[in-house]
Amino acid sequence: MMIWRKQYEEFEDQRLAPYGFKSRDSRGRVFPEDEHPYRTAFQRDRDRILHTTAFRRLEYKTQVFVYYEGDYYRTRLTHTLEVAQIGRTMARALGANEDLLEAICLAHDLGHPPFGHAGEMTLNKLMADYGGFDHNRQSLRIVEKLERRFPEFRGLNLTWEVREGIVKHETEYDISDTSAFEPEKRGTLEAQLANPADEIAYDAHDLDDGLRAGLITPRDLRGIAWWERLKESIGWKENDFSDLVRHRLVRRFIGLLVTDLITETNRRLEQAAPASVAELRALPENVVAFSPEVRAMNRELEHFLFQRLYRHPRVIRMQAKAERLLTDLFNAYTAEPAQLPMETQARLEEEELHRVVCDYIAGMTDRFALQEYAKLFDPFEHV
Repeated sequence: MMIWRKQYEEFEDQRLAPYGFKSRDSRGRVFPEDEHPYRTAFQRDRDRILHTTAFRRLEYKTQVFVYYEGDYYRTRLTHTLEVAQIGRTMARALGANEDLLEAICLAHDLGHPPFGHAGEMTLNKLMADYGGFDHNRQSLRIVEKLERRFPEFRGLNLTWEVREGIVKHETEYDISDTSAFEPEKRGTLEAQLANPADEIAYDAHDLDDGLRAGLITPRDLRGIAWWERLKESIGWKENDFSDLVRHRLVRRFIGLLVTDLITETNRRLEQAAPASVAELRALPENVVAFSPEVRAMNRELEHFLFQRLYRHPRVIRMQAKAERLLTDLFNAYTAEPAQLPMETQARLEEEELHRVVCDYIAGMTDRFALQEYAKLFDPFEHV
């Protein structure tokens, strides 16, 4: 039996809530293309994102720990996959379009530079006089311009809704510039769900990785509301903290966060009663939210993680190294652009030097940045 695109679209009509976005209602692409026979527009977008160079590079981009510190710790790639999995679960429960949400989640971190938030802050500082740097804008820049996959146009030619979802991605630490995507309107339900999917993923895996690395301990977490609730929920008495206990705690943490988000968002949807995507986008505030109790618990845990994990001397030392490394690379390339690859130099005919250099560095993995640094500054390294 062959299932065609039109049947998927009919399934969406039956399966999705009135405010879930149907793929046939997409505003389309900048460059018109024929529809695919057996993939919806958003399934096609998801697949295009998966096959990009930028997506593959996420494997060697820092989340908290640099890749060479161990194979266990999350990278940008594993983080992105966890975000997509959590997002699909929430979309399915709330009648949202799983394919649209998955595409947004898979693209949300494409623009992150090497060395995590330290890399982003460094590039933003270096680009202060040239338009700054923000990983959300860079993600959009990648899918609209920097990826070259088609002879007819630059970028991936994604649908308007996926690009809007990338731009309107926000967390406690990411505030977006939505000026080109109807900033007066809320994002789709799918775009809104991408935000807590990201937050749940990084809270859970930073807790997991921090405990695994020994940078934080169960004793450090005593008194944190989430930690006490998790211990009680699995009946753990702090007698033996094994890998299995850690897995159980983190798994329960994700489950409770997802359940709370779905329950509270459903309550708010029933209260607002939007009868269409347009009505949901016209609401005065996002409908997707945690309950007030869980939001307060999340803030407490995130404050703890910031102080005890992200500000740990081991993490700070790597961040300081990253800032020096990226600054030296940036200054070297801008002082002598002939050191750039030929295909990157070719872009200088169309774009300003500092932006071209910024794009080049932002696309690097941690590993490649370290190699480039050695080639530029170590006289014994082969160039």
